Parts: sequence; structure tokens; C-alpha cells
Amino acid sequence: MIIRTETSADYDGVHQVNVKAFGDREDEASLVERIRNSEGFIPELSIVAEKDNEIVGHILLSKAVVQDGENTNDVIVLAPIAVMLNVQKQGIGKALILEGLDRCRTLGYDLVFLIGHPEYYPKFGFQPARQHGFELKQFEVSDNVFMVCELKEGALQKVKGELIYPKSFF
Repeated sequence: MIIRTETSADYDGVHQVNVKAFGDREDEASLVERIRNSEGFIPELSIVAEKDNEIVGHILLSKAVVQDGENTNDVIVLAPIAVMLNVQKQGIGKALILEGLDRCRTLGYDLVFLIGHPEYYPKFGFQPARQHGFELKQFEVSDNVFMVCELKEGALQKVKGELIYPKSFF
């Protein structure tokens, strides 16, 4: 398996992975396309897993902000992540997440947020975000699925406020 940066030649394969992984619905595939065409898109953070010359997984991390009054801090949001059903539970999602978090760290981002499964993401360092002073008002989600991962020690003490997903998410 190869983990690498997505290229334009991968767009169809990435679309198919996102449709198939989410029960033949287009929502996540459309989200990827909207993010790709937005200011929040960071090409190095659109990552694919390739096996036998086929795209079998994809993760997209993109820019968002945490707003606290007049102060805004640039952060990253992870969404979506998709792995073909026939190769799930083989470490592909884990490899994509670890590579994505490592690239975020390298690019100088301190915090990554997501809305996701509370049993899966904590093993990558994600914790409930509200207990660290973050709020999310754009989506109604329970505390245990709104999570944050600290990439730089001390970042959770420096940043507080409301996570604002960009308009490409809507």
C-alpha cells in the first residue's frame, strides 16, 4: 500500500471511494469537491491510499478557524475520511490519519478538530473538545463526538472559542 498526496488524476477514484464507503451516497464526495475549490484547501492534506494501482482510501484535512470574540486562530478540520468497504479493518484508515496529523504538524498547525466516532479517534490523540473550552454551534452534536487533537504541546491552553467550519461544509 502506498500513502501519498492526491493528484488531479485521482479525483475520480477519490470520488468513488467516498461514495462507496458511505453507502452509495454522494454527500462526502460532494464535500471533497467543494473543499478542493475553496480557500481552505491545502493540497498536501488531501491524501490517498493506493493498493494495486487503485485508490482504496482518502483523507481530507482543511482549514477552519476557532473564534473567540475578535481573536481567530487557524486550525485544521478532518473530514471526510473514507476507506473502501472490502479493505476496511486493515490499517488503511489508521495510516491515513497518522500521515495527515504528521503533515499538519509539519505545516505548523497546532490543533485538528473533527466530528467522529468516540471509540475510534481517541487512539490518535483526539479528546472531547468542549472540555477544553471549545464550542461548536453550526452542527448539533454530543460532547463525545466533537473532538480535538493537540499537535503542539500547550496549544489547548492557548486557544479557546467556537470552531467555525468554512462555508464549503454547507
